[in-house]
Amino acid sequence: MKKMFVAMMAAASCASMAQAQQTPPTAATQPLGVYTLDQAVLAAGGAAPAADAASAAIEAAQAERTVAGLRPNPVVQGQVENVAGSGPYKGLQSAETTVGVAIPIELGGKRGARVAVASAQLSRAELQAAITASDIRLQVTQLYIEAIAAERRLATARDQARIAAEVLRGAGVRVQAGRASPLEQQRADVTRINADANVERLTRLAEAARANLARRIGRPIDAMLDAALLDQLPAPTFGPVETPPAANTLALAAADADLAIADAGVRLARANRVPDLNVGPGLRRLEATNDTAAVFSISIPIPLFNNGRAAIAQASAQRTQAEALRRVTALDVEQAITNAQAEAANAATTARAAAGPALAAAQEAARIARIGYREGKFGQLDLLDAERTLAETRVAAIDALANYQNARAQLERLTAPATATTISGDTDR
Repeated sequence: MKKMFVAMMAAASCASMAQAQQTPPTAATQPLGVYTLDQAVLAAGGAAPAADAASAAIEAAQAERTVAGLRPNPVVQGQVENVAGSGPYKGLQSAETTVGVAIPIELGGKRGARVAVASAQLSRAELQAAITASDIRLQVTQLYIEAIAAERRLATARDQARIAAEVLRGAGVRVQAGRASPLEQQRADVTRINADANVERLTRLAEAARANLARRIGRPIDAMLDAALLDQLPAPTFGPVETPPAANTLALAAADADLAIADAGVRLARANRVPDLNVGPGLRRLEATNDTAAVFSISIPIPLFNNGRAAIAQASAQRTQAEALRRVTALDVEQAITNAQAEAANAATTARAAAGPALAAAQEAARIARIGYREGKFGQLDLLDAERTLAETRVAAIDALANYQNARAQLERLTAPATATTISGDTDR
């Protein structure tokens, strides 16, 4: 069952890659020693408790289907008559002993109806396993993106700390040469202290993000992460964007599976209205004459108090509820896909602006401020303001890229298809 779930994880991984709005790097372009997102997803699929729960649910549903297809057990009956009476029936001298077998005969298609319910429940369990696989992929993707973003924020903080140290050294030289006041050196020292503290803080966050990812996949991560994944952005689109259909999504397939279970429940309730027969042969021994006679018995319950109508009404109401919930799910899924698509598109626009023109302008402003500060054309406050703007722009670009990748992962989760290999339960297998 674990192999089956890992296969589902691989299928979900392939489907998500096919739905991505850009082409990921090929294996030939991947740097050596990189632990990719797909590897993390597959590792998490074999280590997640949710995967074990989904596999156990499938096994339980398979066992329930086997039980549903079994026939009722026969009953061995024994009976002694004409004993412990008076006169000729005193003691056991006139006893009549009967031994027989009662065989229940199910009528109305009860066995087939039970199998249909169990098969629908098995299909639902298999679908739930696919949903769990998609959820695991989304969780791992979010942790993977957060780990990459945390490491990039740390790299940015270290770069800013290096620049702050250089500014402090330059301020010290200017103060010693009498070209600046000691206040300028103090300001540079405060900036350097804050930059070092920010490095220490972001180091802890990066370690925590990598630890959370390792905990989720169930193994330590010794290799580098695929940092290029964070920079993958779709090409700009213009005009209205077609919304992916919700007809074949996992959420709607789950609602359809619940409706199928309810339909099978109505069929079972109607089948249970038909009374069953109990028939069976037997042997009767007469003590007085020591003779043996055959006995054949047949019994049928009388539906006097419980005629099954209430059960049918209950199953029909549950079926109506499942159908209504299916319509609600369809509306919710379409709305969620539309919102997620808009969020992903907006996040992509923000990321392109933050990681493109805005970042380039901030870098150029900081470069000019450094040159002007060294040549005495700009004051220290101008330099510090440019460096602070560059640091904030870098962090904003990282956050925007991470937001887009998370929004895209959420959209892929909502539009993940329920393929034929995902749902294999039917009443004929």
